[in-house]
Amino acid sequence: MLNFKTSAAVSLLALAAGAAFAEDPELLIFDWPGFEEDGYWGVYAEKYGTSPSYTFIGEEEEAFQKLRSGFKADLAHPCSQSIDKWRQAGLIEPWDLSQIPNYETVAQRYKTDPIFTDGDDVYFVPADFGTTAIAYNADEVPAEDVATLAVFMDPKYAGRISLPDNVDDIYSLAYLATGTDNWTTATQDDFERASAWLRDVHQNVRAYWTDGSELAQLMGTGEVLISWAWSETPATMNGEGFNIGFQREAEEGSSIWFCGYVNLVDGPGSEEKAHFFMNQWLGQPVADYIVGEWGYGHSNEQAMSVYTTEDLDAAGLGQIDAPLLAQLPMDLSLREAMVAEFEKIKAGF
Repeated sequence: MLNFKTSAAVSLLALAAGAAFAEDPELLIFDWPGFEEDGYWGVYAEKYGTSPSYTFIGEEEEAFQKLRSGFKADLAHPCSQSIDKWRQAGLIEPWDLSQIPNYETVAQRYKTDPIFTDGDDVYFVPADFGTTAIAYNADEVPAEDVATLAVFMDPKYAGRISLPDNVDDIYSLAYLATGTDNWTTATQDDFERASAWLRDVHQNVRAYWTDGSELAQLMGTGEVLISWAWSETPATMNGEGFNIGFQREAEEGSSIWFCGYVNLVDGPGSEEKAHFFMNQWLGQPVADYIVGEWGYGHSNEQAMSVYTTEDLDAAGLGQIDAPLLAQLPMDLSLREAMVAEFEKIKAGF
């Protein structure tokens, strides 16, 4: 793991680690596993003496269906591609930006899409970003084997491959492998080529992973040698002594994504605490934690400016000389087709 936290971040983490905090019943966050770690709420604990309460997202379509069926939480942590669908379903409401002064630090490139806003109303606060590329066991897989995304089709690795159980990440791989590096302009033919490629690769897949810890376990035991993985995987596994490579410059390219927090309609808890949590999440201590410990980036442009090119390269976040598919909001009907088709592919159809 990288070790470039500021002293302020270290002191906050020490505060969180040194005390047992009860979960706050007035703030329930629907989040990805791992984001409940104390590095994400140290400032919140300083103010309220508790940690937020958490419940977990397995996959974004599943999260959407759970919320639509009546599940209640205060905040949720979807990625940018889901926002249009969640807004149209009436699941989210605008943030009160007067209570989130750190929103001004968010890089403009993460908040310009009109899907995220309606006039002065902001429905999505960008928070974190990362990359998705080939993670591989560098002790057993030669670097030349992962120079192309065709490695996922290689019969030599049949049964030793894992792919994400996530429609956006899996299709970012499939689009790149079939020659599309911008899915905002993807056609029906592009979608069909990508789907056919995924069907062919399915026979080599040992498991579809749902979160970074599951993939780390698969790779840590040697059961899986190669995966299409978030930058979290090499960052955390290398910190634990595993030799995991991260090939972002395959011939066909790799992917980048960003996620954030939404204010759920009729949340049962405290709006004040929800907004305070969001504001502290956008601060430097959380940025230091997510970059240094997780290998993800942070939407706070000022916070990210403290890191050198070498820091970002080590975290899997640096510039690359290869195509880069950005997981931006896309045509909703095409994404719905991707969701339906991926379920068929996983089932063997």
